[in-house]
Amino acid sequence: MRPGILAPTDNFLHLFFNLVYMKKYTIVLLLFVFSTLRSIADEGMWLPQLLQALNEKQMKKMGMKISAADIYNISKSSLKDAIISFGGFCTAEVISDKGLILTNHHCGLDAIQNHSSVENNYIQKGFWAYNYGQELQNPGLFATFIVRIEDVSKQVLNEVTSTMSEKERQSQIDKNINQLKKDYKKESFEDILVRSFFDGNKYFLFVTETYKDVRLVGAPPASIGNFGKDTDNWMWPRHTGDFSMFRIYADKNNKPAAYSPDNVPYTPKRSLKISLDGTKEGDFTMVFGFPSRTTQYLPGAAVKQIMQVNDPAKIGIRAKALAVLIGFMRKDEHIKVQYTAKYASIENAYKKWQGEVLGLTSTNALQKKADYENIFQQRVNANPEWKSKYANVLSELSAAYQKIEPFAYARDYYNEIMPKIELMGIAADLNGMANGYQKEPASYQKLKDKLFAKLEETFKEYNAGVDKKMFESLIEMYVKDQKAANVSPYLTGLLAANNQSYTTIAEDLYSKTAFTSLDKIKALLNATPEEAIIAMKNDPAFMLYSDMQKTYSTSVSPGLNENQAEINKLQRAYMQAQLEVFKEKNFYPDANSTLRLTYGNVKGYRARDAVKYDYYTYMDGIMEKYKPGDYEFDVPQKLIDLYNKKDFGPYAVKGRQPVCFIAANHTTGGNSGSPALDAYGNLVGLNFDRVWEGTMSDINYDPSICRNIMVDIRYVLFIIDKFAEAKNLIAEMNLVHPKQGKK
Repeated sequence: MRPGILAPTDNFLHLFFNLVYMKKYTIVLLLFVFSTLRSIADEGMWLPQLLQALNEKQMKKMGMKISAADIYNISKSSLKDAIISFGGFCTAEVISDKGLILTNHHCGLDAIQNHSSVENNYIQKGFWAYNYGQELQNPGLFATFIVRIEDVSKQVLNEVTSTMSEKERQSQIDKNINQLKKDYKKESFEDILVRSFFDGNKYFLFVTETYKDVRLVGAPPASIGNFGKDTDNWMWPRHTGDFSMFRIYADKNNKPAAYSPDNVPYTPKRSLKISLDGTKEGDFTMVFGFPSRTTQYLPGAAVKQIMQVNDPAKIGIRAKALAVLIGFMRKDEHIKVQYTAKYASIENAYKKWQGEVLGLTSTNALQKKADYENIFQQRVNANPEWKSKYANVLSELSAAYQKIEPFAYARDYYNEIMPKIELMGIAADLNGMANGYQKEPASYQKLKDKLFAKLEETFKEYNAGVDKKMFESLIEMYVKDQKAANVSPYLTGLLAANNQSYTTIAEDLYSKTAFTSLDKIKALLNATPEEAIIAMKNDPAFMLYSDMQKTYSTSVSPGLNENQAEINKLQRAYMQAQLEVFKEKNFYPDANSTLRLTYGNVKGYRARDAVKYDYYTYMDGIMEKYKPGDYEFDVPQKLIDLYNKKDFGPYAVKGRQPVCFIAANHTTGGNSGSPALDAYGNLVGLNFDRVWEGTMSDINYDPSICRNIMVDIRYVLFIIDKFAEAKNLIAEMNLVHPKQGKK
């Protein structure tokens, strides 16, 4: 063995003597080595096809009673066949042999809202179908299953070299993926998805099957499905019945098909059994779903920038936006219906980022990153081969993050502000149509029809008065909080002409533009194509949007893209280096909206000094929080009556109705609606949130405070059975008692 090359079993011994005799290290760091580099039982979002090789032994040690093959199998039905990507933004699961699926209330909220009106408000009163004929179709909503997963790294990275630029590299990868998709054998109703893993060091192919006839079946009123609303969001203890129900329909051959009255309920390869036994502290749990995005392997320089620059900027913008919306929603019921989903979307990330900064700070994430990087650098320096490749990767990453910081700040401001001013979004849609016409003049009518269809939906949930106030509030931040070079000159001119009054320019803009009315837009575009395009481009909202976009494209995008390309290249090298340097560690890939399984145990946590949380909540807590007529904590009288009578059916425990519980499962966005499974693979809960102190798990998982929040499946059943009296739905499900040996 060459000098400086350590055998895997010698690494810790070698490090121990270095730590003892080198003054800059301490015994604290030695302890950190063992705690950081060993596999943390609760951490990880694992690819299901690799569980047998990487995780099965540990999972069984933690309490799992089934095998990895029961979770993922391509030759026979397995748990994966009951897991669905719901609309591409959440997870759902099949819970009956008639295609009934379960997801979160907040995942189904847009569909529920689309069927609601002031006169028939399903958000407020809930919705239940007591037969197939009452189920409601949802154009655009889809459910995707994973058929199989394959490692295609060799094919995708064929002829990719280290000397290529990032653009050249991506071009070759795209070429390889296109060829792979062309050559891959699949059924006509299947699709192919290829995704990057470990920052572009690995690639996996997913064969998928997507059903596009998904109908609304049931949803509790928001006073149950979103109980606690803003105050309780991201918080524990929680008492939210966050669920909704849909059904997948297929053609007569059980294959995917567009909506048709002739379609029939889908017959799944697998549906989940539902446990009535609940969980206790220490019980093994799994969460199976489609987590959206994590960044566990960033350098400390990146985490510092997130904590001190990016998150604070986005938090500030969303605070302003929420203040505008809530001011209108509390006064006007119609606006409340229009903006419920938008408000929830804005508030969700706003509060999450606040918790993220808090968690990163309280768990000393930056110091942990620094300690980890010290170990990494020491190992690299001690190995000539690694040193030749990776000696400067961390210092170069640090320099790259310093360079990108002002551009990243400007990016966050632009990306946060522009979509929240809906007038700018409408202008963007019109701009897209104009660009399409310039490329293909003969397509004008087709482009116009497509635009009108989109704007029809937009204006159902649009109020010009709300948007004008949003413009006034956020545009002031856009101007005052950025470098002058990043601010639209057209906007600067408007302010100069109006005494720097944001109120005045908002009044002027919204009174003169045609873009606040669908009828006015239709009238504008019903002229000849040439006249319509000229009139559109002379609209003041279009001119402002165009100049803001141009300013961003010239002042921000070039520097952002150049520096991001360098960071991508360095991060890919750093990720590969970590895989090589820390051979004793099992690495899981960051989440990227592909199918993953995470596992852990039911347990409480200590949030901060003198604050320790239990792992379960009960319906008693709903009554304790109940405030008649309150926006967040009111509940239906029927629920109160059921509670007072203790009419919980078979779903109670010693006279108390369980509501929610927490466990140390590593989850993130996209895991909303994921099934929480017990040791036997039975459904025991529905994942819907994380505790506030642990939202930083996307960046730095810490087992001491990272907990996912689930609604107990027995509360879901109680609401369906006793509150909604939808016994037709209960009859479809397979209810079991695994702890009593009744599987």
